[in-house]
Amino acid sequence: MVNSNMPIVRAVVFDMDGLMFNTEDVYSLAGSELLGRRGKVFTKQLKNAMMGLPPRPSFEAMIEHCNLSESWEELAAESNEIYLRLLPQHIRPMPGLFELLDALELAGMPKAIATSSARLLTEATLGQFDLARRFQFVLTAEDISQGKPHPEVYLKAAERLGVELAEMAVLEDSNAGCRAAAAAGALCIAVPGPHSREQDFSMASAVVQGLNDPQLLRLLGLSAG
Repeated sequence: MVNSNMPIVRAVVFDMDGLMFNTEDVYSLAGSELLGRRGKVFTKQLKNAMMGLPPRPSFEAMIEHCNLSESWEELAAESNEIYLRLLPQHIRPMPGLFELLDALELAGMPKAIATSSARLLTEATLGQFDLARRFQFVLTAEDISQGKPHPEVYLKAAERLGVELAEMAVLEDSNAGCRAAAAAGALCIAVPGPHSREQDFSMASAVVQGLNDPQLLRLLGLSAG
């Protein structure tokens, strides 16, 4: 799905979880272990409720869904420990990620990351592939006061990149992320992953099948084919 009259893209902002890496798989494993310790099940419904949100609302959704007594901070700390232990064994880049980064760099296109994840987990995840250095900057949950689906993170990204929002392409795999990008006025390109294909992406300017979809290169002005 592509809307007509797509603007010229002058910068690209990446979400991270589920978009750049299969971290949603790792989060599912961590969530299952976290709740399993409490005799609870990490359901698909809960996964969808948490996806794309910053730590606090994400774990508050878990608390409400599972009727837990701990604070969100306690659950987040325990989940982080599990995630960091599982990360090296299970992390994988999403198909086409490195090729897309190469194409953007060849074109001299500025790029950044805007994630709902905590800085600790973001740095650990990017560090598995030494990728932070390939981006102008990385915005995490600690850099904003209002998380996705609020547009703050993308408004801040455009300001730092020095581009008009309509000329900033945002790549997102979740409903919450696409809502944030669309609310900011950015060019929102949805890249649904295995965990988010059933979500609503009607607010996106375009929907592509993956980072390796040739249509994505055309949307970003990297290919005339």
